[in-house]
Amino acid sequence: MILGMSIATSTLVHVIISLIGIVSGLIVLFGMFGSRRLRGWTALFLLTTILTSVTGFILPSVGLTPARIFGIISLLMLAAALLAFYGFRLGGAWRWIYVGSAVLALYLNIVVLILQAFLKIPFLHALAPTGTEPPLLIAEGVLLVIFLVFGLIALISFHPERHAAA
Repeated sequence: MILGMSIATSTLVHVIISLIGIVSGLIVLFGMFGSRRLRGWTALFLLTTILTSVTGFILPSVGLTPARIFGIISLLMLAAALLAFYGFRLGGAWRWIYVGSAVLALYLNIVVLILQAFLKIPFLHALAPTGTEPPLLIAEGVLLVIFLVFGLIALISFHPERHAAA
């Protein structure tokens, strides 16, 4: 039992929170392309992505796993994003700190989604049973390139002070 729930229920709750974080994060990312803060979506993204990492730590695991390392990195990025967005209101360098940290946290969530898909979906698992085969590595490589491009576009495009003044 975890927080009064079975392990299966706890895992399901964790997955649902993760998916909400990913969807809301993609909305926030695309909002950045138009210099929109999307305050409600941003709050949902940050909250659910924090909860994703926190609930990941309470799921059964032995030792320091790659998932837990991703969780630690994600929480550090989310702390920076929260500070930049709410504490410093995206002023000065905090704008790019927010973009970088939010995009990295979203990227890490999607990396885990892809890894879990290859572990849990039979036809994908057959393509990469050990997690080191080319199909998984290609999927992760494509995701990395996509997020490098999207992150750069967001960094260049996201100037909410200009959007608010217009």
